[in-house]
Amino acid sequence: MREDALIKLIRDTSTSLPDDVEKALRRAARKESRGSSARVVLDTILENIALARGGATPLCQDTGTLAFYVDAASRRKIPPARIKAAVAAATGKGWLRKNCIDPVSGVSYDDNCAPGAPVIHYEEGLGRGVVRLIMKGGGSENMSRQYSLPDETLGAGRDLEGVRRCVLDAVEKTLGYGCAPGILGVCIGGDRATAYEVAKRQLFRPLDDSSPDAQLAKLERRILKEANSLGIGPMGLGGKTTLLGVKIAGRPRVPASFFVTVAYMCWACRRREAKIV
Repeated sequence: MREDALIKLIRDTSTSLPDDVEKALRRAARKESRGSSARVVLDTILENIALARGGATPLCQDTGTLAFYVDAASRRKIPPARIKAAVAAATGKGWLRKNCIDPVSGVSYDDNCAPGAPVIHYEEGLGRGVVRLIMKGGGSENMSRQYSLPDETLGAGRDLEGVRRCVLDAVEKTLGYGCAPGILGVCIGGDRATAYEVAKRQLFRPLDDSSPDAQLAKLERRILKEANSLGIGPMGLGGKTTLLGVKIAGRPRVPASFFVTVAYMCWACRRREAKIV
């Protein structure tokens, strides 16, 4: 196990935005009029991206909750202790903020390591030695939502139209609070806990892909188009781009429950993977 490769993964995730997200932001900027609030915000974001990458400094002061997804077959070579050591080292180098607080005592874990932090999942099928990392800031996490259908207030039934109404309601309630333009990961069905996890995993999907399910792919496109017609825009200041992408998955549910779970990600969609061993 090369611990330096894990530290590099953390550094690169924290300081360099994925190409597909940066390209989407550039496309969004070109759509806005020069001098408009939306264009100024997007140009500032793009300048921030370049400065962060050039200086190897965090893209955002909130380096977020770190969630690692690790090839299960590589657990012996990439155990939790190794990952935590890399997190502590990256924190010491300034690539992560001291960002982990005990919920009872209020004490800071200054190395970002504690029971349950960072979040570590071991999964089958990722590929030998593959580690994926996503950093989700508190501002975007606060804007994540879960609905239970039917929802009379939205006129949302237990169908894809009801799902559409829930997701657009989440966008309207978020406004600019989640640092728009954002990306949505959505899970239809599942239970309350796993649905949030599935929704968050959708944020790993490239922005230019589509769901393999034709109905969900159509719904992704429709919600993206309708959300961007709301005029909320970057940081909620108005504009043509409120979302950069919508990614939807479904999971089996019990007859009594029909959840629609929305994981909101800000423009700083810090996700990356690397082969560590």
